[in-house]
Amino acid sequence: MVDPITASVVTHRFAAIVEEMGEAMLRTAYSQILNSSRDFSTAITDADARLISQAEHVPIHVGSLPWAVQAINEFFAGRVNPGDVYLLNDPYHGGNHLPDLTAFVPVFSGGDLVFWSINRAHQSDIGGSTHGAYNPEATEIWQEGLRITPLKLYDAGVVRDDVMTMVATNVRHAEDFLGDLRAMVGSARIGERRVLRLLEEFGTATVQAAVEAIFDSAERETRECISTWKQGVFFGESVLDDDGHGTEDVYIRAKVTVAGDRLEVDLTDSHPQVAGFINSSYPNMMSAVYMALSYLIEPRTPKNSGMFRAVDVIAKQGTVVWAYPPAPVTMATNHCAQEIAESIIKALAGACPDRVIAGWGRRFRIAIKGVDPRTDRQFIWHMFHARPGGGASPVGDGWETAGEGQAAGASKFGSVEVAENRFPLFFEHHEFRPDSFGDGEYRGGLGSVLKLRVEVEQPAVANTAGDGARHPSYGILGGRDGLPHRYRLISGTSERVLKTKEVGIVVQPGDVFCIEAAGGGGYGDPRKRRPEARQFDRESGFVAAATEGAE
Repeated sequence: MVDPITASVVTHRFAAIVEEMGEAMLRTAYSQILNSSRDFSTAITDADARLISQAEHVPIHVGSLPWAVQAINEFFAGRVNPGDVYLLNDPYHGGNHLPDLTAFVPVFSGGDLVFWSINRAHQSDIGGSTHGAYNPEATEIWQEGLRITPLKLYDAGVVRDDVMTMVATNVRHAEDFLGDLRAMVGSARIGERRVLRLLEEFGTATVQAAVEAIFDSAERETRECISTWKQGVFFGESVLDDDGHGTEDVYIRAKVTVAGDRLEVDLTDSHPQVAGFINSSYPNMMSAVYMALSYLIEPRTPKNSGMFRAVDVIAKQGTVVWAYPPAPVTMATNHCAQEIAESIIKALAGACPDRVIAGWGRRFRIAIKGVDPRTDRQFIWHMFHARPGGGASPVGDGWETAGEGQAAGASKFGSVEVAENRFPLFFEHHEFRPDSFGDGEYRGGLGSVLKLRVEVEQPAVANTAGDGARHPSYGILGGRDGLPHRYRLISGTSERVLKTKEVGIVVQPGDVFCIEAAGGGGYGDPRKRRPEARQFDRESGFVAAATEGAE
C-alpha cells in the first residue's frame, strides 16, 4: 500500500521524465522528421512490460510498446544487464512498422530489472527497395526495409560496433541515421538516470507500490467513465480508399459492446488482409484500439496499462487489422490504424454522443529524393507540411491544419524557412484551404493549400503513401464530411492528379506540387450552428467568397 499523495507525486514524476526524454530527443536528433516534425514518442514500462507513462507525442506509437518489451524480455531472458541497449522495429515482434525504430534501456535496482526506458522514433529511411521507408508496391514485408528483431546494441555499456555498422549500412544516409539513433539512446539514457534518482528518493518498494496504485487508479477512472455510457451493442465502419494493388473500399468494422464498466471491441468482421501495405500487425491493431479509448475517456486519466484493463479485444487473424506474416504493413500506423479507431468512435456515437469526435484528415505523405544543387549531396525530404484539418467535437470546432487522427496533432509541420534552408525547395504559398471543413453545429478544421516548387538541377524522384482522396473525413451525429485530399503535380504545361500510393514519380527541375489537404468532419446538425460563428468563418476567409454568395 502507498498513500495517495505519494502515488500522485510518483505519477507526475514519471510524466516529467518522459517529457524530458522527449525534449532531449527534439534537441539532438539529426533528421527533420524528428527534430522538427516530432515523429517520435517516449515511455516508461515496468519489468513486466506494463506501460506506466508516456509523453504526449504520437498516440499510435505507445499502445504497442508492451508487446515490444515482452519480445525483448523473452528473447533475452536472463541476459539483460545494466548498461545494455536494445533495438527492435519488426511489427511481428511488437513494433508498429519498420520505420519506427525503438531503443530500450533497462533500469536496475539492487541487481534486479525494475523498469524500461524507451524511445520509439520514425526513421527518415530504413532501407528496402524505395527511399523514405514507404513502399506502395510491396507485397511482402521484406520489400519494406530492414527488419530488426530483438537485438542488443550495447552490451553492459559497450557499443557493439559490428552491429551498429551492419544496421547503418542497410539504410540510406547512414550519417543522419546514426545521429538519430544516438539521440534515441541518449533520450532513453536520460530516462534511466531520472528513474534511478526517483528510486533513490522514494525507495524501490515504494515506487513499485505507487506504480500499482497508478494502474489501479487509471483502471478505476476508465471504468467509472464507461459506466456512464449507454449500455448495449453498437456498430461502426470506416473505409479506406484502396490498398494500392487494385483492391478498393477496404472496410474496418467494429462491434462494440458496452457492458457495465467495460468494453468489448470485436473487429472480426473486417476486410480480409490485402496485398498492399495497409495491413496491420496485432500490436499495432491493439494500439489503435487503445488510442480510440484514450480519445473518449477523461483527458486527465493516465493513458497506461491500467486503462487497458477496461477493454477486451476480439479479432481474427487473416483480416486487414491482424494480418498473417509476411504481409507488408508499413502504412498501417496511419491507415488502417486510424480507421480502426474511427470505426470504434463511430460505433460509440450511440453510447456517448457527448464524447465522440468527427473525422480528422488522413495521412497523405510525399517523400522526395534527389540531389541538392547547393551542396551536391543527396537528400530525402518527407512532407509534413500542408496538414489536414482536425475533426469537430461536442464542445467546439476542429483545429485548423491539426494533422491526422492517429497522431492527434503531435506530428507537426516544421518551419518553412528551415525547410527551404536545408532542402532545395521553395514554398510559393502555404495557407488555409477555404470551404474544406465539414459543416455542423461545430465545423471541422480547415485543411491546407500548398504550392511547393522543387529547385533541383537534375530530375528527382518522389513516392506517395496515404489515403483520403476518395473517402473524406467523416461527419458525425448530423455533421457533414470534410473535403477529401487533392494532390497534383504540375510539370511545365502538364498537370496530373497524384494517387495516394505511387512510387517512382519523376520530378523535373522546377516542378510544382499543388497540395489541397482534406478538412475535418463536422459535429452535429449544421442548422444549430450559431450565427456569430458563421459570421466569424466568413470574416476570416474560411468560407470562400463564391460560396458565401451562393448561400
